[in-house]
Amino acid sequence: MHHVGQAIVDEVETAIRGGSAEKCIATAKRVTDLFLASAGGFNSEQIELFDNVLERLVKTIELRALADISARMALAEISEQLAPVKQAPPTIVRRLARNDEIRIARPILQESSRLSAEDLIEIAQTKSEQHLLAVAGRWWLKETVTDALLARRFASVSRRVVSNPGAKVSASGFVVILAQAEYDPDLAVETGVRADLPSELRLQLLHDATEEVRSRLLERAPAHLFEEIRHAIAAVAAGVERDMSRVRDFTAARRHVAKLKDSGELNEAALLGFARQRKYEETVVALAHLARSSVEVIRPLMQSLHGEGLLVPCRGAGLTWETTAAIMECRYSTGAMAPAELAKAKGQFAKITRDNADRLLRFWQVRTAQPPKPGGH
Repeated sequence: MHHVGQAIVDEVETAIRGGSAEKCIATAKRVTDLFLASAGGFNSEQIELFDNVLERLVKTIELRALADISARMALAEISEQLAPVKQAPPTIVRRLARNDEIRIARPILQESSRLSAEDLIEIAQTKSEQHLLAVAGRWWLKETVTDALLARRFASVSRRVVSNPGAKVSASGFVVILAQAEYDPDLAVETGVRADLPSELRLQLLHDATEEVRSRLLERAPAHLFEEIRHAIAAVAAGVERDMSRVRDFTAARRHVAKLKDSGELNEAALLGFARQRKYEETVVALAHLARSSVEVIRPLMQSLHGEGLLVPCRGAGLTWETTAAIMECRYSTGAMAPAELAKAKGQFAKITRDNADRLLRFWQVRTAQPPKPGGH
């Protein structure tokens, strides 16, 4: 092997000194083939020899000819050949993994066992979205690596991590994913059926999820998670209902809003302030005044799990969508409506005319004021 090794070194020196990129590419391919032919039988010293000569060749190719498509294809081929080899020369593997050209880096990033967690973290912190996607698809990933991947907040990378059963995700990593899942129903479903999602975060996901996402989660839930998800959905629904239907005292709110009205300060800005501060009673009373309605009409609309009816007094009061959205979210003591639900409500709000809203409000007002019929409920 000593003589063979010296011959390799001599050939590399000749290729590099010759200045021909084509010669360097041909030599790199030949050295790679020579290594692969007996990779399992080389000792550490021999592997180091191949590592040194291949790194010099690849570095020369990168400097002289990487703009050439044939050079990129040659390096991509070498990357594909070395990626599955456990004894692959480690330095050249790391160099190929860090190449900005994704076709060169991808095979190593996806498969090579020569890359350490530290290597993967560095790549996750510095390279492109495509590089991160390649890392996210590896058969096994530590939490420290997925934390680094998720920190870049690429939605595509989060989806790849969540759908990879070999990727371990920390609680803080799941927090990042849940924030993105509010805008991505598919990501919410994929996350919700992960066995390693902490129970409290699954409850949070379900609290913020739309009915469609909850239904899909039940459909997709594996047997060992089905009951947990079903119970969590029931607990979320019961908690929202309790929060909305609890006994409330509007006395102080009526006095406060009346003072604002008398001083000419009761307007949309005041209502928006109440809603954003989650001052439920003040919000109800102020909306009733501005919509020329009553608390008895507005409160049931605020208590409903479905927000469509609440859009009517908001349109009747001539409110903007910003204030309307704040009022809808004020129904919950904590948390927020899912973006998809808000988007749907915004579309419905735009379709309601002021005249139709006024007519409906007058009808509801009359119906509320009528005494119940004997024997009625």
